[in-house]
Amino acid sequence: MKQTILVTGGTGYVGSWVVKGLLENGHTVRLTVRDKSKQNKYQFLVDIANTTQGSLEIWEANLLEKGSFNEATKGCDSIAHIASPFILKVKNAQKDLVDPAVNGTINVLEAANKSETVKKIVLTSSVASVLGDNVDMKTFGISELTEEHFNTTSTLTHQSYSFSKVEAEKMAWEMAKAQSDWQLIVMNPAFVMGPSLTTTSQSGSLTIMKDILSGKYKTGAPELHFGYVDVRDIAKAHIFGLENKAEGRHILSGREATFLDLANSIEKSFPNTYKLPKSFAPKWIMSLIGFMFGVTRKFVKNNVGHPLKLNNSKSKLALKLNYIPFDKTIKDMVEQMKKLNVI
Repeated sequence: MKQTILVTGGTGYVGSWVVKGLLENGHTVRLTVRDKSKQNKYQFLVDIANTTQGSLEIWEANLLEKGSFNEATKGCDSIAHIASPFILKVKNAQKDLVDPAVNGTINVLEAANKSETVKKIVLTSSVASVLGDNVDMKTFGISELTEEHFNTTSTLTHQSYSFSKVEAEKMAWEMAKAQSDWQLIVMNPAFVMGPSLTTTSQSGSLTIMKDILSGKYKTGAPELHFGYVDVRDIAKAHIFGLENKAEGRHILSGREATFLDLANSIEKSFPNTYKLPKSFAPKWIMSLIGFMFGVTRKFVKNNVGHPLKLNNSKSKLALKLNYIPFDKTIKDMVEQMKKLNVI
């Protein structure tokens, strides 16, 4: 069934793939942007819309402006709320991360309450909302993370991005339980990788890949264990959730890997092309120089060298996800960055 779907953050790294997929499936997508006059930010989506059966509408709205989503939400069937900053280095965590994440979620969900037509909201959260630091698994005696777990250790001053995600998601669940007009479905993606449709994204995922390819870690990579997921798989999960029956939270992760696994995958597809790390940097060195990479000693202590295990079985079963292989994700991402001249 064709729907009218509001998408926030649709010009971003994840959001643009969601918009593309919805347009290809014939839906009407209402894309919210802060300033319609800056057409260069969304022209690539207009071009995509012109080649699909779907239609694209451009609406102005601001996450931090109360009531600004009300008009755009009127008459919508569903909402994909994807907009939330992922910035690695912030000057003011409250202003740059927490306020946009939490208040933006409140504004979008309040608009849904007023719409009288919205029946479903798919919210982009993160595994950062499931887990704070990798050491938490050992601390709390957890063998693997599931959708039942919530991050309880991140704060405004420690892991502030993770804190912004868990606060926004908890607010969304509170608001969902306080009404009966719409259903909330949450996606909790791991570290996002894969090709970008946009050259203007500020995503930390693209920043980290640029850092690796530029040789920033050539003397040694931190032994950080992540869950990795292809941006195209995240889009598939969102679209499935919007079009089909789904409920609750969904951990989205293709596999766990380290920075060294990432470097080895790049080397496999692009031999002798980039100055990549061949080994892990000692943890004590990371503690000393972590500030150069924007991380604190506490972050290094609680994450470097600590393994991670994410249970992705619900996403495979409930969302019918068949994850794209890690090496393909990395190869496609590097090739796309080269093509867009961002490396």
